[in-house]
Amino acid sequence: MTAAHDDAAHDDAGSLFARLTGREPDGFWSAPGRVNLIGEHTDYNDGFVLPFAIPQRTVAAVGLRDDDRVRVASTFAEEPVEVDLDDLDRLFPTPAGAHPAVPEWAAYPLGVAWAMRQAATESGPFGGFDLTIASDVPVGAGLSSSAAIEGATASALNDLWNTGFDGTHLARIGRRAENEAVGAPTGIMDQMASMLGQPDTAIFLDCRSLDAELVPLAVAETGLAMLVIDTRVKHAHSTGGYRERRASCELGASLLGVPALRDVTVDDLPRAQGLMDDVTFRRVRHIVTENQRVLDTVRVLRERGVRAIGDFLVASHASMRDDFEISTPELDTAVDTALAAGALGARMTGGGFGGAAIALVEASDVASVSEAVRDSFAAHGFVEPLLFAVLPSAGPRRDA
Repeated sequence: MTAAHDDAAHDDAGSLFARLTGREPDGFWSAPGRVNLIGEHTDYNDGFVLPFAIPQRTVAAVGLRDDDRVRVASTFAEEPVEVDLDDLDRLFPTPAGAHPAVPEWAAYPLGVAWAMRQAATESGPFGGFDLTIASDVPVGAGLSSSAAIEGATASALNDLWNTGFDGTHLARIGRRAENEAVGAPTGIMDQMASMLGQPDTAIFLDCRSLDAELVPLAVAETGLAMLVIDTRVKHAHSTGGYRERRASCELGASLLGVPALRDVTVDDLPRAQGLMDDVTFRRVRHIVTENQRVLDTVRVLRERGVRAIGDFLVASHASMRDDFEISTPELDTAVDTALAAGALGARMTGGGFGGAAIALVEASDVASVSEAVRDSFAAHGFVEPLLFAVLPSAGPRRDA
């Protein structure tokens, strides 16, 4: 373990495993949440993203069984869920628009087991297992608590089932679990960020080819900090707003005659405006300009460093607020207040409709910017936000 919060989640997962099974697990595996520096909703449009893994992690305590039963439990659910391995093919995939046949939290680890068996038909044998989950990744905050669950589960089963998949393949398995078991129409950014994270770097990911390149951020050594502002307004990707935005993007690509909005450039936008209604056009404009902002951010990081990217973060938030319409009053207040208090840049991060914002601030200003945000939230009558600084961190690992 590398931090106190890791120890707490490890202890909680282990205690729950002991209560559930009366024995010690075969091991502990963990995977991180993520912050997306820039590139929102571009992933399922075959575009570009620039996330990084964060120190907050989900821990899975896992032990193989001598039968074909699978039992999963979590510190944030009252009852465990138990099924036969062969039942997984009956439970999943979840029909489009329907709720999973098991509680949603359980659909993540069970969906990973289902997708892994499907992907490894030549491997095995696949024995039953008990799995308990504890996490300090805030749920519903846009920090990809779901991908952390998927990454911890996939890493554990990859070891215990000897499937031999690499990080990119495990990310694909996690995405399939989220898309087809949970029923959330997300792209692959979250899973790739969690699986491929490295300290002090962001992951420049081409979501079409899945080519990934590590881009140094050097946040701490530059005297900066990345402040996460969790508005505590919960969101869920499996609900309608996210699905509607994806449908608008698919409609826009169809009207433009391209496979995905990745294939549309800023120069194409005037033509696009003449082909579609205003709402669809604004959705398209966000994706096209956001892809360009990711490319520009990577270029500027390489040429001038992290201090020079603030304007891209601000422009990204404005596009999500005005064109994609996924921000909230709380997120706008977080961004506007952080900028007024001296942040170099700020934007909402994650799928929107709640969740968190990030602010790039001087390390010496973390306390004053945090205080300004808290005061502003109080003045607006909002729930007090949760604020904490993060640095780019490592991906999945076996902890014990």
